[in-house]
Amino acid sequence: MLKSSDISQRTSSRLHAAIIMDGNGRWASTRGLPRVAGHRAGAEALRRVVEAAPDLDIGTLTVYAFSSDNWRRPQPEVSALMKMFHIYLRREQAKCVEKGVRVSVIGRRDRLPPLLLPAIDECESATAQGERLNLRLAVDYSSRDAILAAALALNGKPTRENLSEALGAPDVDLLIRTGGEQRLSDFLLWECAYAELLFTPVMWPDFKASDLASAVAEFHSRERRFGALPHAAFA
Repeated sequence: MLKSSDISQRTSSRLHAAIIMDGNGRWASTRGLPRVAGHRAGAEALRRVVEAAPDLDIGTLTVYAFSSDNWRRPQPEVSALMKMFHIYLRREQAKCVEKGVRVSVIGRRDRLPPLLLPAIDECESATAQGERLNLRLAVDYSSRDAILAAALALNGKPTRENLSEALGAPDVDLLIRTGGEQRLSDFLLWECAYAELLFTPVMWPDFKASDLASAVAEFHSRERRFGALPHAAFA
């Protein structure tokens, strides 16, 4: 049972925001560009959001970069995305160290290209001391698989707290999905149990720091009760 003290702790701490970065391909198609151009523009949008997040009191930012189901996409697009991940990690590493951004990659690694793995390890190691923002990149990620793996690792001692700890992140406060779709798509299903959901028609490459600020303002305008009644009901 959730105690009132637990609710206070969850609402007073720095936010965990999660983003389903959707719309790259459609953004490119409407401009007569190849889909990979949309993904490149999406990488620039991610840079804007990462820079803006700490000043909006976001302490953890988890972004859906590549789902386990995305392997079904055409091989040229998948290869291009993997190359972009490699470039992003190498290019942004020094800036993340400078800005106090800790980078971690969640999801399976056994199916990733071998050349990508050293870049992940090096970036995680170099940025491990960052405290201003914890940036979590979900690559080859499936929430169902993550929950199953965490449950199996508990060795017969399943509790909510143990499972949350095994998943490795605080509950999500605010989940944003760009591109107009309104579904979770196997992303952070356990962590989003009480998340505030915000769906926007803005395509990810067009998402700006001001859009993130508006989303956070919308979050703060909502009353989060976690199943309890508002205080006025006790009057």
